[in-house]
Amino acid sequence: MDQPTNRRRLRHRVPIRLRQHWKLVAACLTFLAVCAGVFGTGTIRPYVTRVQTASADTVTQNVTGAKELFDTSVPHEVKLTFRDESYQDMLQEYFKDGDKKYVEADLTIDGTTIPSVGIRLKGNSTLSGLSWNGQTRQRGMPGGGRRLDGGQPPEGLPEGLQPPEGFQPPGNGRPQGQDQPPGGGGFPGGAGGSLKAEEPETLPWLISFDEFVEGRRYQGHSQIAVRPGAMRSTTLLNESLAISLVDAAGEPTQRFAYSAFEVNGRTTAPRLLVEYLDEDYASRLGTGVLYKSLASSDFSYKGEDQTEYTEDFKQVNRKGEQDLQPVIGLVKWVEQASDEEFAAGLADRLDVESFARYLVLQNLMLNFDDMSGPGRNYYLWYDLDSRKFQVISWDLNLVFSGDAEAGPHDTIGMGFGARRPDGQQPTTQTPDQQQSTTRTPDRQQRQPTAQTPGQRQPGGERPGGMRMGHALKDRFLATPAFKQSYEEQYRDLYAKLLENGTALKLLDGVLDSYGLNERADTANATKEATALRTTLQTRAKALGADKTITGS
Repeated sequence: MDQPTNRRRLRHRVPIRLRQHWKLVAACLTFLAVCAGVFGTGTIRPYVTRVQTASADTVTQNVTGAKELFDTSVPHEVKLTFRDESYQDMLQEYFKDGDKKYVEADLTIDGTTIPSVGIRLKGNSTLSGLSWNGQTRQRGMPGGGRRLDGGQPPEGLPEGLQPPEGFQPPGNGRPQGQDQPPGGGGFPGGAGGSLKAEEPETLPWLISFDEFVEGRRYQGHSQIAVRPGAMRSTTLLNESLAISLVDAAGEPTQRFAYSAFEVNGRTTAPRLLVEYLDEDYASRLGTGVLYKSLASSDFSYKGEDQTEYTEDFKQVNRKGEQDLQPVIGLVKWVEQASDEEFAAGLADRLDVESFARYLVLQNLMLNFDDMSGPGRNYYLWYDLDSRKFQVISWDLNLVFSGDAEAGPHDTIGMGFGARRPDGQQPTTQTPDQQQSTTRTPDRQQRQPTAQTPGQRQPGGERPGGMRMGHALKDRFLATPAFKQSYEEQYRDLYAKLLENGTALKLLDGVLDSYGLNERADTANATKEATALRTTLQTRAKALGADKTITGS
């Protein structure tokens, strides 16, 4: 009599739903057994396809705000509030090992409050002079730094760049006894300066709307950049002008606006807000994948393992749908193609006319910190329809700080504002660049030599650890057909931007936009605009006499 009772007890231990659907469960178990028998221990490898599935960047909240964020015709106001303890912890980590940790903060933009945004320090060479309690963090010196009065490189030099022998600039960034060179060669928008952690209202910030609240956007943006406010230019008119010039040239650029700025009750002169190249930005470019070049990138082929490129490129959008393979393929081909293959096949992989315009703009705007500069400042856009890349400008805060008389084929380097013994403008080059790429009397200079297929691009490290050169750029300019395209685009953009006065009108516009905001330093802005105006006029005159423009 006990046996049936025990079976009933055992049966009642199984959940009712499972007992009711035992046939379905049995079928599933049978299917799994068949799969195990067919596939055995074989490894299933995931492959990325173009089929779009659910995105990891799904927007769950889009804050509309009271004003269009990048409307330059109206004033703006941005306020940040965060706990000082969190800020101190962030500084500890940055000065110890260079990590840029996010701090949770409350943000108010044009009267709209957005709680729990993430903010972190933004920049690389920009932060090289950042001090905290009288010390500055040096690359390769974890946990330490040098006293500001203890042998640090002169103010105005990017991290790792050593000045020419005997160069001892005072606070204005020029050698003792030297006047400002004509054309604005020492324009105060250059690298370096006095950024202090004790003055967070002047620091460069990256504001993330979804760091602590997943899926949140502000007018479609996941992030915005707040450019530095205590370099040798507090207005950054040079950067806003450069963004406007890129736009006028018909190339992809970023939107910007000036805004009154306050951090924990501390106010400062208006800051420059710049659109960050995020998923929303990529969607407006079209159907494709956006990749950010990192400051540690060297554009060299490291094999097909994508994990080897984590310090070279960061994928911005379509994560889980696309990967780094297109970039790896481009890097490999540029490095290994013969000169003939490069000339014949580049147009199948790159929008060569757009790239020529990109290179023209960097030279025309005297930007030494472009894709070939120490910051490796550029993005790659890969169009999934054309299967071609396009290079996009980024981080233009060092433009118009070199030799205003540099020619279309001169290498743009970090200018120190000194005159040459013959009274002419200095070349905007580091000492070893001057030895290898000297100017000829007609202001032309030798083109860089393309690398031998299979070798890494020459140029690499400069004295003091400053890396210059980029394989794609150097090979492009060394190829006769592409050099001709570059010169054609230069003539076109010179006429469109400089000769007809467009650049001067754009400068007037950004100056007006700056002045709309509270606490605008109009006297300083006018002074910087005057220096920029002189640079543009000198640039237009010098380029107008260059044989690349005249054709003679």
